Amino acid sequence: MRGAAAGRDSGGAGPSGEQVLSFWLPASCNQEDFFKEYLKMVVNIIILNLIIGISLAFWIVSMIASSYYGTLQPISPWRWLFSILVPLTIAIQGFKKKSLDRSGALGGLVVGFILTVANYSFFTSLFVFFVTSSKLTKWKKDRKKQIDSEYKEGGQRNWLQVVCNGGVPTELAILYMIENGPGEIPIDFSTEYTASWMCLSLLGALACSAGDTWASEIGSVMSKSNPRLITTWEKVPVGTNGAISLVGLLSSLLGGMAVGIAYFLTQLIFVTNLEMSAPQWPIIVFGAAAGLLGSIVDSYLGATMQYSGFDQNIGMVVNHQTKDSKHISGKPILDNNIVNLFSSIITALVLPGMACFFWPRG
Repeated sequence: MRGAAAGRDSGGAGPSGEQVLSFWLPASCNQEDFFKEYLKMVVNIIILNLIIGISLAFWIVSMIASSYYGTLQPISPWRWLFSILVPLTIAIQGFKKKSLDRSGALGGLVVGFILTVANYSFFTSLFVFFVTSSKLTKWKKDRKKQIDSEYKEGGQRNWLQVVCNGGVPTELAILYMIENGPGEIPIDFSTEYTASWMCLSLLGALACSAGDTWASEIGSVMSKSNPRLITTWEKVPVGTNGAISLVGLLSSLLGGMAVGIAYFLTQLIFVTNLEMSAPQWPIIVFGAAAGLLGSIVDSYLGATMQYSGFDQNIGMVVNHQTKDSKHISGKPILDNNIVNLFSSIITALVLPGMACFFWPRG
């Protein structure tokens, strides 16, 4: 009896932990969901602290290296701070607007930091690619839901998509810093051959990704006729991998050009010795060329190495075999992410060679 009375007294003295928890949680949220969200928040905080710690270590190493070798320009505190805060803000906004999922936001933060700390022209090119691609993905979304069986609200790019589109530029940015140190330089094959090669490779990779995205997002809804398969030139349903249209090709050209314009304008703002170097306006031309080339390479790989079939049940093109799908083109060898990665690599390798041959000398 005393134990029972004690239990009643303690229960009346104050609310239990479960009662407190239920008071603070919404009615639609149970304890399991709460702890899952809490765990995700803790993991995100830990990862963010690790990224900040790594970036700080990156800055310290650059200071030591520049002091030891005496040839590399160290990362200034303001550049380091800008490289953390601005990509972090963009990643958070991208997550809130569903342009990125949680893993994509963290991956984008890493890519954004490395490109920004290396060269502001790299950052603005990445920024233009991300913003325009996110806007175009949401553009005419009701129409896209009718033709794309894998359409996601807002795009919601994950870490794998971020790596396949941003992995090559990130590696090139790191090589650029090893070769030249952080900072902006004019593209001039006469005086900065290796660094210019890396800059144009990075520009080519980002312009390729932008061109492919613009072609897919604009061409699929604006073209008035069915596209044609790039390998056979036969008309195929909208959404078929490897299908091209005039609207799509022009869009890819403009997408690459947008990235090139961003790079060129940043050069005008931050590079101090432009009057003594080769002209920089070809950046826009080669950005447009990379957008078009990347889209064509992506289409060819998609037509040959990606499965496309028309599912009679849902009335859409699908990227994997189903019992109701009729084969249109391609073999199930690669998925869309790997095709994007290969296209980025090929464009990054080809563009500097083209530019080196045609670039006007100062």
